[in-house]
Amino acid sequence: MNILEAIKERRSVRSFDGKALSEAVRNELLAFAAGVYNPFGGHFSIRLKSFNLKNGYKPNTYGIIKDANDFFLIGMADEEATALATGFCFEQVVLKAWQLGLGTCWIAATFKGTDFDNGESWPDGETLKIICPVGQAAKKSLMERITRFSLGSRNRKPFSDLFFTDSFKQPLSPNSSFGEALEMLRLAPSSTNSQPWRVLTDNDTVHFYYLPKSRLSVLDTGIGICHFYETEKYYGHTGAFYTLSTPPAVHDKWKYLVSYRRRNTNI
Repeated sequence: MNILEAIKERRSVRSFDGKALSEAVRNELLAFAAGVYNPFGGHFSIRLKSFNLKNGYKPNTYGIIKDANDFFLIGMADEEATALATGFCFEQVVLKAWQLGLGTCWIAATFKGTDFDNGESWPDGETLKIICPVGQAAKKSLMERITRFSLGSRNRKPFSDLFFTDSFKQPLSPNSSFGEALEMLRLAPSSTNSQPWRVLTDNDTVHFYYLPKSRLSVLDTGIGICHFYETEKYYGHTGAFYTLSTPPAVHDKWKYLVSYRRRNTNI
């Protein structure tokens, strides 16, 4: 399965088969997580631990997580750069897990005092902010199907509502040179399917903005930018991320985050 297939097919999994990951798979995932590409810096840590949750786990708004044995734990600092980097980097791990035939589900909450944070010591400034079950998916239960429907994960905004060119009044054509990479961004998961990302293109440059809908908006945008970058890489494009001191355009609701300039192509 290539990365584009993983992006298109990946879904959040809440019901697992109850089997623990093999040592070989655990080591492969941890090695991959240690080597992910991170152009944004920040302060975060990714760990993988096993838990015996007899009655499942029911975080608010996510539906019950059933028969999961293994969970990624992500400690984060409270910084915009960290939120962007965490979303970008850990989504690489999520996609790798899917390529290995494993399901996952991003869960952001407060975990202080829970089994997940018990006995954990995090670097200065970091606290446990994200957990993510990982394992073989079980057949979707009725409750999982209801949860997926209620979160509206299939009801994403159209391309023309998210991506613009030259100005925020001109929708970008899906047939543009960045069209497929941005379509993969559009398919990215986000909390309550909020899709906070917005994009303005200018020739060989993409400027990323976000709509601050919640405390997770920057992290969600990082997830989407990961999909964008992985698509660029798949097609042999190279580019660099950078931050402008003066954004190319301002909007009364959207906040500028970062820019990407395509350098060349190997095609």
